[in-house]
Amino acid sequence: MAREAIDARLAPAPAETLPLSECVGRVLREDVYAERDNPPFDRVCMDGMAIRSEVFGTGVRRFTIEATQAAGAPALTLSGARGAIEVMTGAIMPRGADCVIPLEEYEVEAGIVTLNDRASAEPYRNVQRRGSDSQPGVPMLRAGIRLGAAEIAVVASAGLARVSVSRQPSFMVVSTGDELVEPGQPIAEHQVRRSNAYALVAALREHGFGKVSDDHILDSEEMLQQRLALHLAENDALILSGGVSKGRFDFVPQVLKSLHVEEVFHQVAQRPGMPMWFGVGPEGQAVFGLPGNPVSTLICLIRYVVPAMSTAMGAQVAAPEPIGLAVPVTRGRPMASFVPISIQYDPDGARSALPRMPHGSGDFLALAGTHGFIELPPRTDAYPGGFVADLYRW
Repeated sequence: MAREAIDARLAPAPAETLPLSECVGRVLREDVYAERDNPPFDRVCMDGMAIRSEVFGTGVRRFTIEATQAAGAPALTLSGARGAIEVMTGAIMPRGADCVIPLEEYEVEAGIVTLNDRASAEPYRNVQRRGSDSQPGVPMLRAGIRLGAAEIAVVASAGLARVSVSRQPSFMVVSTGDELVEPGQPIAEHQVRRSNAYALVAALREHGFGKVSDDHILDSEEMLQQRLALHLAENDALILSGGVSKGRFDFVPQVLKSLHVEEVFHQVAQRPGMPMWFGVGPEGQAVFGLPGNPVSTLICLIRYVVPAMSTAMGAQVAAPEPIGLAVPVTRGRPMASFVPISIQYDPDGARSALPRMPHGSGDFLALAGTHGFIELPPRTDAYPGGFVADLYRW
């Protein structure tokens, strides 16, 4: 229900048209069509000799080399029935020929090609037919796909120098608390390192969000008021780590209310991460208040923030993967439980989820080396080995 409530309040990200060189990692906002057949001609797939398969079928094994067909050169024409044209990989298939004999199946001497006993010459052997990959009018890519190296190549092959993509939202990651100290700075016995913000920024960037900044605000209501007002004015989404529970210094909910951020929900029936908060700013900004404990923070980001913001960008968000437990989880809970796991494989290649139970939601060390977490539904009994749950990868 929390995810649905978030999706219902997030406005779609606007689109922008960018040069192809700037689109890596962006979400495509238009279907991409081939500008012509792909490949645009019968294409040679291997260096060798182009001949007529019907002539080979009559028993002929010696052919006279007439010319060389280079990649990028206009098509030559095979003139003689017993002729051959040397061809390079990627070249257009010479007219009059319909198969390519690879190098290891012939010998050349004095301009004569002699095929050996291994040679075969089925029609269109080692030839990729025109239009076999795609044809005009049929989408090669659909809107919603994230553009990686392979997808960029497809867009370029369509002849597009610019393409419509979702504008990247700007994130401000805010950690709160007097106890937090930056890595590299002197630290007192009663203080802890500011690590959550680094994890959140890294996770957002790993998931393709490039415009991410961070800030640290002390447990001061006045300071929170000033800095959060500034961050709301300058960003599309705020992600706050800490300050959303019910402690004396958990000022975040009341400060957000004073800044006219509408609370959509506060608390979710889940462990860890029950205090999670979500609201919408006066200009439609998404505001996520995540619990301050490290395990809760990262799990809530992956479970809710990343998929919701990706959906708002028009991305095709994959459903969670089903996976079975490698061993039982002996304690049931009356609410959803998120359990970090490592994926293991048996000798037959079947995979299962091995729970890596943290020592509480502050045990960030337990997450190192894990592949993600599973979501166990509410249950009074234990979860037996083989129980199938949803897997969310980091």
